[in-house]
Amino acid sequence: MAFVGRAVQRVALAAWPSLSPLCRTSSRSYSSEPTNEKNVPYEMTLKQESGAASGPTKPLPRSADVVVIGGGSLGCQTIYHLAKMGMTNVVLLERDRLTAGTTWHTAGLLWQLRPSDVEVELLAHTRNVISKDLEEETGLHTGWIQNGGLFIASNKQRLDEYKRLMSLGKVYGIESYVLSPAETKDLYPLMNVDDLYGTLYVPKDGTMDPAGTCTTLTRAASAKGATVIENCPVTGIQVRTDDLGVRKVKAVETAHGTIETQCVVNCAGVWATKLGDMAGVKVPLIAMHHAYVVTERIEGIQNMPNVRDHDASVYLRLQGDALSVGGYEQNPIFWEEVNDKFAFSLFDLDWDVFMQHIEGAINRVPVLEQTGIKSTVCGPESFTADHKPLMGEAPEVRGFFLGCGFNSAGTQKKNYVELLASKSIYLLLCLL
Repeated sequence: MAFVGRAVQRVALAAWPSLSPLCRTSSRSYSSEPTNEKNVPYEMTLKQESGAASGPTKPLPRSADVVVIGGGSLGCQTIYHLAKMGMTNVVLLERDRLTAGTTWHTAGLLWQLRPSDVEVELLAHTRNVISKDLEEETGLHTGWIQNGGLFIASNKQRLDEYKRLMSLGKVYGIESYVLSPAETKDLYPLMNVDDLYGTLYVPKDGTMDPAGTCTTLTRAASAKGATVIENCPVTGIQVRTDDLGVRKVKAVETAHGTIETQCVVNCAGVWATKLGDMAGVKVPLIAMHHAYVVTERIEGIQNMPNVRDHDASVYLRLQGDALSVGGYEQNPIFWEEVNDKFAFSLFDLDWDVFMQHIEGAINRVPVLEQTGIKSTVCGPESFTADHKPLMGEAPEVRGFFLGCGFNSAGTQKKNYVELLASKSIYLLLCLL
């Protein structure tokens, strides 16, 4: 059995038996092509069963007020908010199955406290939609688990930052507490607190299940009149130029028909750049590999909060009686040639790159050093240069909206941002 603390060394030593894996210079060796899928920490995905129909799941309408392209978290939440605002002639097109690109393997973490008041508001909205509104509207459980969140402060400056976050949260009714190392140990007995100045604890943080969330979002949208069509790749965006020289969206082309529309929302995630190229719109994002490992069972980890250590750049997500351990590297792997056939697939995890997270994770929860690794998850995520999402109407084409580039934020911010985007789409259509 591979252990978190030894797996990296074994892999590295197999390739460089004479060198120490913790001090040598990394020489990367990986494949950018998708491999067979590996386990992700969810009970289900929305993967199409073998033998199912390969064509569109519903007939394409001749026209629509809005066509949302992409059936991940962004696309599902866009169509949900549009339908909730009263727009019934809206269509979502997904090239494969819902969540097939990136959403299906996301960690699904939700942290309510962020440095700006706007982010705090939008995260509070997201939590309300996921934990309460959707279940009331559909009778379906989104997979929301409220196990709390714990931010780690290993220096005084970080603790001061968390104190400011707590003060900001009070204004918006977010319950949070700054804990001493001893109080943190009482809350999370398996944690090493010897090097801590304190922690920020938010009891009502938690995690959501991507498949459950997207299922309930589209179910609620469909109940309000929206149309969700899977297995229908977009092949082109028709753009016309009016008498004033303004370029505007005219229609969306697929292999199974064309939908006339004045408004398109690009929620294609990693594939958003290619979709933008169809309309002559620049979408400045890039695809990177993001990875985490899922451990074997850890005695005593049950019901513990999720952990985010910003200084070590790692996170520990509770997964029943195990942990998902991930992080963000200074030297990430780029996915240079995005594959249009990529669906419910993952990359091989490059231990050379991922190993930088191991030391921080083991330092924080020492039992990980002797814990087995059940599975690895390495999939694509989209990132932007300023680490901000791409939202709103593109300047090149009237009626072409962006809803992409969320920098591995998972599903946590997208409900509220899509609400804002939906309002701007609604106002535009009223003016056309």
